[in-house]
Amino acid sequence: MRRLGRWLLHAALPPLGFLAIVVALWQFATVVGELPVYLVPGPARVMESAREHAAELSRAVPLTGAAAMSGFLLSLMSGSVLGLLFSQSRLLQRSVYPYAIFLQTVPIVAIAPLLILWFGYGFRGVVAVSFILSLFPIITSATAGLTSVDRTHLELFAVHNATPLQVLFKLRLPSAVPYLVTGAKISCGLSVIGAIVGEIYAGFQGDAYGLGTLITRAGGNLDTAYVFAGVICSTLLSIAIFATVSLLGATILARWHATAPNDLTAEP
Repeated sequence: MRRLGRWLLHAALPPLGFLAIVVALWQFATVVGELPVYLVPGPARVMESAREHAAELSRAVPLTGAAAMSGFLLSLMSGSVLGLLFSQSRLLQRSVYPYAIFLQTVPIVAIAPLLILWFGYGFRGVVAVSFILSLFPIITSATAGLTSVDRTHLELFAVHNATPLQVLFKLRLPSAVPYLVTGAKISCGLSVIGAIVGEIYAGFQGDAYGLGTLITRAGGNLDTAYVFAGVICSTLLSIAIFATVSLLGATILARWHATAPNDLTAEP
């Protein structure tokens, strides 16, 4: 409890205080500047719109979250396997890694229609977009972690006639854990962005809509307050996923590495 209290005081209180200042200035600017509601609605109007559409938003958040988490978990598994293969074969790394970079450099909005065409509309198409966008950080971090091993440790394992599997599971994988945690933190945020983009193009089948679809529809109707409410829900969803991944990562690091920092927000 004492540790949690220190974390809240030093990590949570400053950004919450800054947020309160921003919201106050936002409200002040909309009232004094008499800004049109369809351009910049005030915080009170956004909250009112969120209450009016609470049912739709409450249904949309789990759908977007499920698509984002599915894409993230798929990227975590696939990227880790690819990083493992790259660490075992330099030829394979030189042959395939440039195409992983290609996935990162091509704008997701350019290939999203193709992914929707291949995987179909609805949940699968949204997960595909989320997966592609969140894959590269996992590949990069896994490859870097598995290949960035201290040479003296490798020599020590060689002196004791360790097999390649022993080197992999007892040296390379433990050394790669901090890199994977960092990559997962980046990837989980990108997965939410991918889910939102996928929903803009693919939507969801039936009467179920994700946040991306609701934001697009609200923008088309010039309901700016609803757009703000959808964006805020997307941000909160991303923060919740990031916090969960960070907490799990900190727990794993604390067990695998005795020297891991105790601060929940610290990077490995």
